[in-house]
Amino acid sequence: MIIVFLFSLCQVEAQHCVWYGECGESEKVPGKKYNCKYTGPAVPLPSEGSDLCPACFFNLMNLFCELTCSPHQSQFMNATAFNGTNVVEVQYYVGQAFANGEFTIDATPVALCMINLLCHFFTLDVPVSGYTPMNNKTYNCTEGLEDGSGPCSCQDCAAACGPKPVPPPLPPPWTILGMDAMTVIMWISYMIFLLIFVGAVLGACLSPILVNASCCETLGARFENYLRILFSSWGSFCVRHPSVVILGSLILVVASSGGLYYMQITTDPVELWSSPTSQARQEKDYFDSHFGPFFRTAQLIITTPLNDTFLYSPYFGGSDVPFGAILDKDILHQVLDLQLDIEGLVASYEGQKVTLKDICLAPLAPYNDNCTILSVLNYFQNSHAVLDHTIGDEFYVYADFHSHFLYCVSAPASLNDTTLLHDPCLGTFGGPIFPWLAMGGYDETNYNNATALVITFPINNYLNDTARLGKALAWEKEFIKFMKNYKNPNLTIAFNAERSIEDEIDRESNSDISTIVISYAIMFVYISLALGHIHSFRRVMVDSKISLGIAGILIVLSSVSSSLGIFSYFGIPLTLIVIEVIPFLVLAVGVDNIFIIVQTYQRDERMPQEELHQQIGRILGDVAPSMFLSSFSETVAFFLGALSNMPAVRTFSLFAGLAVFIDFLLQISCFVSLLGLDARRQEGNRLDIVCCVKLPEGQETKTDSFLFRFFKKVYAPFILKEWVRPIIVAVFVGMLSFSIAVVNKVEIGLDQKLSMPDDSYVLDYFKNLTEYLHTGAPVYFVVEDGLNYSSPEGQNVVCGGVGCNNNSLVQQVYAASLIMSFTFTSSTTVAFTPSSWLDDYFDWVKPQSTCCRYYNTTGAFCNASVVNPSCVHCRPMTPSGKQRPVGDDFMRFLPMFLSDNPNVKCGKGGHAAYATAVDLYPDNTGVGATYFMTYHTILKESPDYIHALKMARNLADNITQSTNHKVFAYSVFYVFYEQYLTIAHDTALNLGASLASIFVVTTVLLGFELWSAVIVSMTIAMILVNMFGVMWLWSISLNAVSLVNLVMSCGISVEFCSHIVRAFSISVKKNRVERAEEALAHMGSSVFSGITLTKFGGILILALSKSQIFQVFYFRMFLAIVLLGATHGLIFLPVLLSYIGPSVNKAKVFASNQRYAGTEREPLLNY
Repeated sequence: MIIVFLFSLCQVEAQHCVWYGECGESEKVPGKKYNCKYTGPAVPLPSEGSDLCPACFFNLMNLFCELTCSPHQSQFMNATAFNGTNVVEVQYYVGQAFANGEFTIDATPVALCMINLLCHFFTLDVPVSGYTPMNNKTYNCTEGLEDGSGPCSCQDCAAACGPKPVPPPLPPPWTILGMDAMTVIMWISYMIFLLIFVGAVLGACLSPILVNASCCETLGARFENYLRILFSSWGSFCVRHPSVVILGSLILVVASSGGLYYMQITTDPVELWSSPTSQARQEKDYFDSHFGPFFRTAQLIITTPLNDTFLYSPYFGGSDVPFGAILDKDILHQVLDLQLDIEGLVASYEGQKVTLKDICLAPLAPYNDNCTILSVLNYFQNSHAVLDHTIGDEFYVYADFHSHFLYCVSAPASLNDTTLLHDPCLGTFGGPIFPWLAMGGYDETNYNNATALVITFPINNYLNDTARLGKALAWEKEFIKFMKNYKNPNLTIAFNAERSIEDEIDRESNSDISTIVISYAIMFVYISLALGHIHSFRRVMVDSKISLGIAGILIVLSSVSSSLGIFSYFGIPLTLIVIEVIPFLVLAVGVDNIFIIVQTYQRDERMPQEELHQQIGRILGDVAPSMFLSSFSETVAFFLGALSNMPAVRTFSLFAGLAVFIDFLLQISCFVSLLGLDARRQEGNRLDIVCCVKLPEGQETKTDSFLFRFFKKVYAPFILKEWVRPIIVAVFVGMLSFSIAVVNKVEIGLDQKLSMPDDSYVLDYFKNLTEYLHTGAPVYFVVEDGLNYSSPEGQNVVCGGVGCNNNSLVQQVYAASLIMSFTFTSSTTVAFTPSSWLDDYFDWVKPQSTCCRYYNTTGAFCNASVVNPSCVHCRPMTPSGKQRPVGDDFMRFLPMFLSDNPNVKCGKGGHAAYATAVDLYPDNTGVGATYFMTYHTILKESPDYIHALKMARNLADNITQSTNHKVFAYSVFYVFYEQYLTIAHDTALNLGASLASIFVVTTVLLGFELWSAVIVSMTIAMILVNMFGVMWLWSISLNAVSLVNLVMSCGISVEFCSHIVRAFSISVKKNRVERAEEALAHMGSSVFSGITLTKFGGILILALSKSQIFQVFYFRMFLAIVLLGATHGLIFLPVLLSYIGPSVNKAKVFASNQRYAGTEREPLLNY
């Protein structure tokens, strides 16, 4: 046939038909027939309509009906070629006005699809004069028809949608004079601070004014004295009765650790990162309970190292089409071989054989048990023979896999490609393979330019069926093993299974065990050796404290096991974060306290008439309040951190808080008893470890340790020099200003690549996923139970066809998909119009369709492929029958639609596409929850996923408001990324609560010295803010793992600061500088050797880990915590105290003078 467009009117003499009816078989298209030559009058036809876009359908039918059955055919048609009575060719003259109306007004997805289908049969030729062109009236898609039909819907008519949605413009970056505003503000603030600081240093007198003790000072001194007496008495008891204390401690530890028998370790990512009460978790549970859990997947992304491209020249004319190397037929055959090999894999589970068919998603089962395989090869029915199918002769190829491919990517649900092949495009499983899911690396919609093939095997998931889930896991394991061993020089394959990430994390954890063991071993060796203070080479084994150090380490580990056991009794599961981080934390806190106790004892001189138990009791009375201050502050801070909504943070905080407090209790009891035993051993000149061996008596001179002498004679005087102190303040305030300027620039999220080992095959998959794929994860817009779909009002707020509301669910999601910018900041992240079971049901049930039929004898459903005279249409061919079904009719036929399998006679059957999308009430009495599925745009990095979640929720909220019914968006990744919507708020809340608790506890335990508590809290706050600066510099993102580390850094910072501040507060030197120097000399060396050196060696080993997450979130953050804590506690804090430290507590000075009356010893030196 030839369509000819004419621009002038021509007259003809007669008005009659030129053809009618069907005659002989077509020679070119098997199965099709020619029209018969006929010049008589027109034969009347029954009228039928459509509930698609009325104007577009009318225009299209006008074009087609005038061609096939107009009573005036002879005016604009000319039969030009015959084969007997068969009409082989006609000329069809169409006027320009009609052509303009047809091809411009109807330029909608539905109309273009139909017009393109017709144009496949028509070719343009030179017009022939003598005929009047057909120039019937056309209707605009925004116009109603004369029969009362309304205008088209938004999906069918862009003009009916109103203005195209445009995303709001991005807010411009906050700048001042073209520079980042925060940077400018902090620079100005820093310069102002320096001016004020210099002026204050030069012009102000910062020395304390001595006055009589205030009420608070007296109260603080009494509280301090009470704690001293309490801990002194307890320490003396522990040394006098070591067996009772040690045995009692051992019994309590064993009883507490017994809970480890009930220990459960949570590895489920959902349980780790999503609270059961969170919105995403509740929505996931709702989705799973109504529609079943989201399926598992095994996926291949296949590329080829070959660079050959080739051109396909269609036989029937048209431009040449370039094809990428991955679509070469030989390559496709190799890929199909691989796909068939995977389909044939056999795994073993508990003695049973497991194949893909046992676990795969088969939507048409049991009628069709073929697995869903989303692959380009499914266009060819996963068959080598269909892939090789060609039509041609010895000279030309008329149709082959090229033409079939080009047709299928534009009509993937077709059961007949309309080429000479007449092969189906529909997959063997009964559903379409959308090209954007099966290919990657193409531009726009030119799928022939694809550089990658994507093969996806959806696998059924199971909520509470461990046996069937075990089969799926077994097959996935076999799949991974097969792919690791697969080799083909022409194919480069990245692959992933549902279990891959968890498997790789487990492998990573096992490989890191050696790294962690070496790290802790280094710290243990250091502690054991550093506790001893060797006076001479002769007494090396006497003065060493290896056994005491090992005992101290065992106490630390016992506190950890006790904490784990106690919570295990209560059924609280552990997480990997707890196991990996808490020993590090408790070791930092515990070892610091051990060094303080031991080194204070080593520096102490026993008073005349004082026994060992009294000496150790007195020492414990001096140092235990400081230990209690730090430990109790940390415990309260951690327990407040348990208020977090994130399970991983909450669990860590609970376990850490209890472990720190148990460690403190064991140190002031069991460790003190062990210290007493070790002191007796040392006084008796017995060797360490081999305590039965005794050295002969000898005169030994007691000396201070090198580290203590260095801090007292060199370090402390240097940093407190008049010219050094201002430099230190300027540097640290500069660091703080920088960190504040970049705190809002720290990236939020967790790059999933960091969770994988360096040598993981999953990294290649992530890389290819980002590089090639064009479509993201499926997203479901779930309409909760309660909407009345049987009423027109309920239907109109959801559907997307004629008569539906312009702000219905389908219309709003469609409008969101029109914003096709793939720029992160402007995309709505919705890629396509949603699949609508309701609109497809309306098409399926209409009387013009052959789909909805039932046996008039039984009322049972009759499939369209059944030939039986007792099968009748569901609805009559009447005006009311052509309307949407409502009331009882709606529910009568809906179950039939949901059970109907697509076939050649009816492709609209809803079984494959919507069987799980509609949750019917028992006995099919109504519709409960339903979903409408579409896809996200491609999501590459964490910010993309967070943005997609945010935009989908905004869209769902808008739909909820317009429909007045609850609608939410659900995708499988939402439970993992929801935490990032509020993580900035959660971080501020957790750290703020921790700082507040530290302030309160410090205020009380320092004897109600408010200003001391302010200084401690301010220094810890500086450390935390500087941690954010390090995170920005070192590319550490803010997520649950880094938040745990920040909470931990808050606790460790207490150790760096509280001991120094307490030593300063009880010093009786005459001015702040001398008091700061004394506090730093006596406490600084213990803090430095107890935390900084202990941790430094262990942390450096973590850099050797194969795990990227260890390198980033443990090595980098732990190193930053120790370095920032040490520099602030041992450099900045003493200088700060020398300027604005609290005045001497006169009541404490008086009490100290009375306590040491008659001695020549300085109180702080004994401390």
